[in-house]
Amino acid sequence: MKIKEGFVLRQMCGENIVAGEGLEHINFNKLISLNSTAAFLWQELVGKEFTIDEMAELLISRYGIDKELALKDSQALAQAWADAGVAIL
Repeated sequence: MKIKEGFVLRQMCGENIVAGEGLEHINFNKLISLNSTAAFLWQELVGKEFTIDEMAELLISRYGIDKELALKDSQALAQAWADAGVAIL
């Protein structure tokens, strides 16, 4: 999996927002907001190839959660990013 080139995480009015840079990425009909955990993962993973297991390991090391929950949450977030068009599974 990989976050697509041209998307960046920005702080806007205290919110974590994913924005496209360049005309080919601009979609004014959709705004992608990330909570602090998703923003943490984005910052750790942007520009890298990664797996669901690697996402889960980041969650486990940062938040001390159980592996099953970390995998479930990582899979859901990865699918949400893919559905939003900002990542490739």
